[in-house]
Amino acid sequence: MPAFAADPAPAPAGATASASNSGAGLGAGIGAGLAIVGAGIGIGLIGWSALSAIARQPEQKGPIQVNMIVLAALVEGAAIIALLVICYSLVGKA
Repeated sequence: MPAFAADPAPAPAGATASASNSGAGLGAGIGAGLAIVGAGIGIGLIGWSALSAIARQPEQKGPIQVNMIVLAALVEGAAIIALLVICYSLVGKA
């Protein structure tokens, strides 16, 4: 019997578990990055739109700023919820 035809050694029991955990970690990292980038883009668009609206109508500065702050808080809240879901999924996999 040739040496290369021998049965492979059985994998240790923890090898498959660590491989699945590293995949979950990679997915969580990608998800966290996308959540942060999405929140950054959203807040940037809100700020850009608010500043251009204030430049067009300076007399409406107060209501535009209030709406800008509320929308920025909603975007931040969505990003924080996304990060919490990712963290809880990682804790559940560990």
